[in-house]
Amino acid sequence: MSTTAAPPNASPPARNAHTAEPTGATAALRRFAATPTAGPAVALLVAGLFFTLQSDRFLSGGNLALVIQQVMVVGTLALGQTLIILTAGIDLSCGAIMAFGGIVMAKLAADGTLPPLVAIAAGIGVCTLFGAANGALVTFVRLPPFIVTLGMLNIAFALTHIYSDEQTVTDLPGALTWLGETFPMGRTDISYGSVLTIALFLFFAYVLGQTAWGKHVYALGNSPEVARLTGIRTTRLRLAVFTVAGFIYGIAALLLVSRTGVGDPKAGQTDNLDSITAVVLGGTSLFGGRGLVLGTLLGALIVGVFRNGLQLMGVGSIYQTLITGGLVIIAVTVDQISRRRTR
Repeated sequence: MSTTAAPPNASPPARNAHTAEPTGATAALRRFAATPTAGPAVALLVAGLFFTLQSDRFLSGGNLALVIQQVMVVGTLALGQTLIILTAGIDLSCGAIMAFGGIVMAKLAADGTLPPLVAIAAGIGVCTLFGAANGALVTFVRLPPFIVTLGMLNIAFALTHIYSDEQTVTDLPGALTWLGETFPMGRTDISYGSVLTIALFLFFAYVLGQTAWGKHVYALGNSPEVARLTGIRTTRLRLAVFTVAGFIYGIAALLLVSRTGVGDPKAGQTDNLDSITAVVLGGTSLFGGRGLVLGTLLGALIVGVFRNGLQLMGVGSIYQTLITGGLVIIAVTVDQISRRRTR
């Protein structure tokens, strides 16, 4: 029996309905799995489930609100850190800058040198200047961000102890502690500072995802030379990123003071590492150009959930640090493997 060949330009036969592309919930699930926040979200859910099974106190409204309050300072620091890491930089000085800004605003307000709101603005302004100084050294002197921010960490740390005279600042006016106050939401008390932190994350999620400035930040992290050749003013942009990050550290300083109710010169000594941990766990690549600030929020919550859950289980703080370090290594390893596969 003879057969007739199909013409070369004939359309392929229609696909069977069973082999059609996934639609609806399946397609949405696959799209979600492809996003940088999928891994952190799943990790957060798994951690929450694990600690819920280990302690009946974990899932209570009061405890979850406490977790959010505990991570709002580190989370805000991590937000500024995310902007810098997206440009393939890093900032080791963020915790020390935050501590100095907190001491400045607390001391100026407590001594009556400046009105409370002006003192707050002065503290945030000092942090912004530190960020700009970091950016200027990295941009114009072309020093590695690691070296610049390591040096700035020591400078900010020393200035904090010199200016405070090693004394904790107390008796702060209400304007500095207001963000630490809470309001009821159902059966849970939520702090105003937590709301501010979430608002900051949503704002910068919009900026990075929907504005030209945000797209330029990603381009700078992917390839500074290509970004420059496409007309992006990379020098100005990098300086702006460090300056904005410094401003965010100033807000973190206010959140720290409002949560603790004092200006503590010993604050923030490990928060720089905690902020980097949150960024990495949130799926942002340390090599720049890839990541989301909402992932950083999830990363900060992962750190907070682990520490809170382990504390409820009676695990010592040193083991909490050990486990957190292991999580960071795993997250960086996954990022490195992912980059190799995409090459």
